[in-house]
Order: sequence, then C-alpha cells, then structure tokens
Amino acid sequence: MNATVKIFALALASNFQPQQQLASAFAKIAQWGDVEFSPIYEIPCRDGVGADYWNCACLLKSTVNAEQLMEQLKQLEQEAGRIRPSHQISLDVDLIAWGEDLQKMQFNPKKLPLALDVKIPLYELWPHPDFLTSSQHFPVIQVEAIF
Repeated sequence: MNATVKIFALALASNFQPQQQLASAFAKIAQWGDVEFSPIYEIPCRDGVGADYWNCACLLKSTVNAEQLMEQLKQLEQEAGRIRPSHQISLDVDLIAWGEDLQKMQFNPKKLPLALDVKIPLYELWPHPDFLTSSQHFPVIQVEAIF
C-alpha cells in the first residue's frame, strides 16, 4: 500500500546569517521529499525592531503527516540555534497549509491571518487569491549558491 503524498506549504525566514541558515534548511528539507523553493525576498522586520529578514517559501511533497512535519521543523529550528523570544532569528520555519491538492489546502489556524512576508514568497509557488498583495515590492536576494 502506498502512503499518501501531501503538499505542505512552508514559510522560511532568517535575519541572522541568513545565507548560511537558509542553505542548511533547504538541504535538510530537500531530504524530506520533492520540494520547490520560491525566490528569497529581503523584507523589513514586522515590528521594525530587528534586522531585515530573508523570506522565502516552499512547497514540499512528502508522505509524512502534519504532526511529524511540525516536529521536524521544530528540530530544524533548534539545530539552527533558534532562540525565543529574540529579534535575532537564525531560522524560523512555519507550516502554513497542507493537503493533497493546492485547490483544497487546509490552512494552519495558528498562522492566520498570513503576514505580508509569508504571502509574497508563497504567491510565487501557489498563486492563491488570498496571497495577492498591494504593489509593495521588496528586493529579491540573488543567491545561486543556495540552490
């Protein structure tokens, strides 16, 4: 019997050693299934206190369930040295939504409403109408070495 493949929409962010942290996270997440990453955007800290963040998103197709994935994401943040609370974020990875089809995804209620720094990169992979944003533009980080 084949395990069901689910699609997981993840949001990733870092404002402390972001190139190193995201490269490490990308490599680890790629081991969990088929993955597609968005471009990386440089977006100011939501509360205006910390350094600008590198934000991106990914769609992961995997046979793990949402609970297993949440544990893997927590472990990934711990390995990156994530400290809570802090404005120096080595790695923040959030499970935004999951499902078997992009048309019928279940949103994580703990992450709603979605912040702009989640919507912008996620729209690149999943053009959901709720992710449309105003004409705010943020620079895309050109980091070929990560991919």
